[in-house]
Amino acid sequence: MDTHVKPSTMTPKAVLDDQLLDQALRPKSFDEYIGQEKIKSNLKVLIGAAKKRNEPIEHLLLHGPSGLGKTTLSYLIAKELGTSIKITSGTALEKAGDVGSILTGLSDGDVLFIDEVHRLNKNIEEVIYPAMENFRLDIVIGKGNGAKTLQIDLPRFTLIAATTKISLLSAPFRSRFGVNFRLDFYTPEEIGAIIGRSASLLGIQVEPPAVQAIAAAARSTPRVANRLLKRVRDVAQMKNTEIITADLASEGLKMLEIDDRGLEETDRKILLTIAEKFKGGPVGLKTIAAAIAEEEATIEDVYEPYLMQLGMLARTPKGRVLTPFGYEHIKLAPPKNTLAL
Repeated sequence: MDTHVKPSTMTPKAVLDDQLLDQALRPKSFDEYIGQEKIKSNLKVLIGAAKKRNEPIEHLLLHGPSGLGKTTLSYLIAKELGTSIKITSGTALEKAGDVGSILTGLSDGDVLFIDEVHRLNKNIEEVIYPAMENFRLDIVIGKGNGAKTLQIDLPRFTLIAATTKISLLSAPFRSRFGVNFRLDFYTPEEIGAIIGRSASLLGIQVEPPAVQAIAAAARSTPRVANRLLKRVRDVAQMKNTEIITADLASEGLKMLEIDDRGLEETDRKILLTIAEKFKGGPVGLKTIAAAIAEEEATIEDVYEPYLMQLGMLARTPKGRVLTPFGYEHIKLAPPKNTLAL
């Protein structure tokens, strides 16, 4: 009898359960949304004024590292406006027809959220321009001298776009957003409050020192904080304990190979590679990626922002450089000529 777990039947359910849990932990109002206070304050004014005018709010561009709450903010904006939200991504909009299909399916006041908007190709951006400016879709029929443009009126909607790479958006596209917000990393206190809220929703008790331990390892990112809390909860359940202590949290983090600064194996591999193979740098991103067998985009988007925030890694015109603090963390002595970056 085959007793092996079949990924095709078991894994999707596990993934689905985790996704449903993530949705349950998502804030349901601005009051429940912890952090990003300046952005929330500005959004309340924008939304309140738009509702008084009975108009959609201006198109919004949200940018910053992944996991900071861009998608959640979009849901909350739609909820505060009392309207529907449709979700898509830059990778899903490959042809003009894809854009036309989703835009013509909107109703007045709806929110269209495009995640990873930097992945839109420039031709698709140009299709979106008139939709953003004039709520009109221009469809070109035919080719050459016989080509004709068919104009379709669209409902007045709000486009909210999210990106981790704002520099990849063309200037004409960026200029069409009336509001531009950058989400920042969260403070330890904010991450601790998020962990406390999530623990309450999950029905688990976490002692304050355990909250601090998880928060310190959460990379200043709510998504990571919730992921670590769920994994530590798993350890607690396997040990048949209802209270997560600091020791139990540390045990769970150790099992995940996450240190007290929130660094994972790949983070440490990046630091060690720069230190040992390239004498602390400067070294290019492509070279680092080849040395550790990781994609350049993953290093740049997932690992570098946090290492730079901690002050362990610096970017220079010549490449990446390991800082004295980076050497200290991996317990290596920096070369004598290392700059105090």
